[in-house]
Amino acid sequence: MAHELEQKALAQYLESHNLKQTKQREVILEAFLEAGGHVTGEDLYQQIREHYPRIGYTTVYRSLKLFVEASLAEERRFDDGVARYEIEHKHHDHLVCLGCGQILEFESAVIEQAQKEVADGMSFTILRHRHELYGHCAECRED
Repeated sequence: MAHELEQKALAQYLESHNLKQTKQREVILEAFLEAGGHVTGEDLYQQIREHYPRIGYTTVYRSLKLFVEASLAEERRFDDGVARYEIEHKHHDHLVCLGCGQILEFESAVIEQAQKEVADGMSFTILRHRHELYGHCAECRED
C-alpha cells in the first residue's frame, strides 16, 4: 500500500469514532491520494468506477467528507462553488484561472509576513485564512 500513513490515520480516526473500516473507504482514500491536486467528488467517482463499478457516487462523496473530518483532506470552494478536495498539507495559496478553471498553488513568505504585520498592527490574531487570486493563465490571457 503506497500511502500507509494516511491509511493508518484513517483507521485510527474510524476506530476513535466507532466507525467501520471498509475496503471501499480504503479504495477511495487510495484513489484520492493518487489523484492529487484539486479533485471533485464527480472526478474521483469517475476514476474509481472504472475499476470498482460497485462503489457508488454517494459512497465517494461521503468518504471525501469523512477524510475532511479526519484531517486527511481539505475542502475548497472557489468562485464556481464546486467543492474540490485536496490532500491536507502545509499552507499554500491559489491562483484560479477564470478561463479554463486551472488551479495553481503557490507559497509566498512575503504575503504571509504582510498579513501578519497587518493583523499585528490591528491587534488581531489570525487563526486561518484563504488567499485566492482570480484571473487568466498564460493560455487564456488575451494580450
